[in-house]
Amino acid sequence: MENSRKLIQQQGWAAVNIRSVAAACGVSVGSIYNYFDSKEALVGATVESVWREIFHRPEKGNIFQDTQTCVIWIYDRMEYGSRQYPGFFTLHSLGFMQEDKPDGKQRMQQTWQHILDGLCSVLKQDPRIRPDAFTEQFTVEKFADVLFSLILSALLRQDYDPNPVLEIVRRILYS
Repeated sequence: MENSRKLIQQQGWAAVNIRSVAAACGVSVGSIYNYFDSKEALVGATVESVWREIFHRPEKGNIFQDTQTCVIWIYDRMEYGSRQYPGFFTLHSLGFMQEDKPDGKQRMQQTWQHILDGLCSVLKQDPRIRPDAFTEQFTVEKFADVLFSLILSALLRQDYDPNPVLEIVRRILYS
């Protein structure tokens, strides 16, 4: 996966195929087929690997104890991903939403669900959130979904400024 990611960074997404990855790894094409039965499987695994690199869990655990710090971290990682893998968020990953690419779509949705679950976890343990911020109608899960929708929208716009979302968090949860 590391060599696949390097190929993307150096030559773009079109460079990821069985032959080029085999060459980059210094192994035979057949060796790659031992792990991936098709180019689609290789690309799907590479996409998952890119998502994991971008949103890897930092060693500093305090990022996930405070909503504002977590949002800043997410936006920082989005900007990192955009620099390391130009076009990944807007072109390639959205292409996986097409019905003819169910494996890629599933991998991306798993990553998104992981991020959404992380937001819920942060919201549930953030001691700065006022006690009456959430109700039966306005739940942690619903607010996490709103935050995540704003984050996805920022990805599409390539807007890596967390301040508008931070202002929403301050006004709704901390005021």
